[in-house]
Amino acid sequence: MIVNAAPSAHQIVREVWKPLAVLFVWDVIVTITYYFLPFHAPELPLTIFGSALALFLGFRSNSAYQRWWEGRGLWGLMINASRNLARATRNFMPDPEAADMKRRIVMRQIAYVNALRCQLRRQKPDEEVLRLLPRGDADLALARTNAANGILDGTGRRIDEARRNGWIDTIQQTQMEAVLVDIANAQGGMERLKNTPLPIQYRFLPTLFTHLFCLLLPIGLVETLQFATPLGSTIAGLMFLAVLAIGDDLVDPFANTVHDLPLNAMCRTIEIDLLQAIGQDAPEPIKPDKEGVLW
Repeated sequence: MIVNAAPSAHQIVREVWKPLAVLFVWDVIVTITYYFLPFHAPELPLTIFGSALALFLGFRSNSAYQRWWEGRGLWGLMINASRNLARATRNFMPDPEAADMKRRIVMRQIAYVNALRCQLRRQKPDEEVLRLLPRGDADLALARTNAANGILDGTGRRIDEARRNGWIDTIQQTQMEAVLVDIANAQGGMERLKNTPLPIQYRFLPTLFTHLFCLLLPIGLVETLQFATPLGSTIAGLMFLAVLAIGDDLVDPFANTVHDLPLNAMCRTIEIDLLQAIGQDAPEPIKPDKEGVLW
């Protein structure tokens, strides 16, 4: 996620130079053709087309942003639920003999959110997952199709083990299980966003109409702008392509690009909060890189 007030010039150029170059070349071709083979194109149909397209792209961008914001809200719930789990673990098990169990539950939750991060980004579980779990527990969870859910199930078994050892009672177990339910519900919402794309009408038609409009735009402007057509038409077309790109960037908030949610940073926030809750040293927060991107 870009956290600076404005992206760097390098980022802007890297993202727009290809469509900008294609648009400019097409506009030059139309302008040269007009001077050798003059033609007349009515402006009104193009104006109506552009207005309708702007509304269409606006609805699409709003839908994409709603998905992005829902993903951020679900990760906010995940952060809060993780803190609640650590607080309940610490307060419900003050017995010194339960110290190892407290640490295991907290480490499993940190491993869980990192495993979920990797799943949402379609990556294999990384060292942040493997280093936090005993080898046997890691192999058992990673052997499942949904590794994050496997880790969460293991956490439930550890809570039940704490109840059987007498470190918590059944009421406390129920309260901790309720937190696990909140965590599982948040994961389900994230998986729904990841696995359910926008309807085909919101993906295919805006792309088709936008590119068609960019092809027609210099034809409708060349009589008015003449030699300035490549500049004016390219800038106008680029604005529509930019709105189209905004929807593409936001529609999947877990795609691991500079425009998506900073899952690494949020997982690190959870790790810091949970380790400090049980009195252990915690790593430093993740900071934006030199280009102002927080991963």
